[in-house]
Amino acid sequence: MRSPAGLQWARSALAAGWLAEWQPTAAPQGLPLDDDGARFVPLPDMPTACRQLLAGIDTDFGHAIDGLQWDAQGWQLQCGGRTVAGGFDAVVLALPPAQAAGLLAPHRHDWAQQASLALMQPCWTLMGVARAPAHALAWDVARPAGACLAWVARNEARPGRYAAAGETHWVAHARAGWSRRQLEQAPASVQQQLQDALEEFLGERVQWQQTTVHRWRYAMPALTGRDPMGGGWWDPQLGLGVCGDFLGSHGVEGAWLSAQTLAARLLEHEPAFAACAG
Repeated sequence: MRSPAGLQWARSALAAGWLAEWQPTAAPQGLPLDDDGARFVPLPDMPTACRQLLAGIDTDFGHAIDGLQWDAQGWQLQCGGRTVAGGFDAVVLALPPAQAAGLLAPHRHDWAQQASLALMQPCWTLMGVARAPAHALAWDVARPAGACLAWVARNEARPGRYAAAGETHWVAHARAGWSRRQLEQAPASVQQQLQDALEEFLGERVQWQQTTVHRWRYAMPALTGRDPMGGGWWDPQLGLGVCGDFLGSHGVEGAWLSAQTLAARLLEHEPAFAACAG
């Protein structure tokens, strides 16, 4: 977190006990870390932040919404050609721009066009449990200088994470360009290449106990919005909004700042929402 607003929110979550500050040690054989901001990690796992923000709110993650329709009863949410929920005064899309574009097209063609042109970078990620290296590591994270890996972390080195004695929990993110070239490759092939790259960086063979790869097709924006403090789209006539890191700056903070901007605009134009939030 770098922005005053982001830091204020993080400090409040820190005081509540579901966020911890993290000052990782970087591997000496890698690139230096970007140290112009404080790092925070949710406790006890990464989804904790979302769960805390949604506390007390009725949620449903069981439907992939593929259509939005407006009628006299308000917004209707569609899945597979049928309405699964409706009667909403407002809809906010917090989605990768390519996915948001299709939902926006019937209602705000200009937004849909801008979203469809927003480039997102992919990321292949290797995750696994292995026996601890033969030589104890004095570092928590690394930024390899090679062409494949962008970020390597010992997950058990993060606050609140633990591993059994003699184990290391690896998380390795590939570079965007490499991931783009391997985007449609078989997961098994990508996994082997990432394992080989990690072993090359470590200078020793990794004895894996369990491993997998995941492809994040829309991992990060190639270019961010013009507003460095995060942007958000809001149409008060339609009750339709959009937020995301592609409208702000990189990373979680960019997405959070974009959502804050959108929320402020929504509350400014809709006193009824402000009363509910208040």
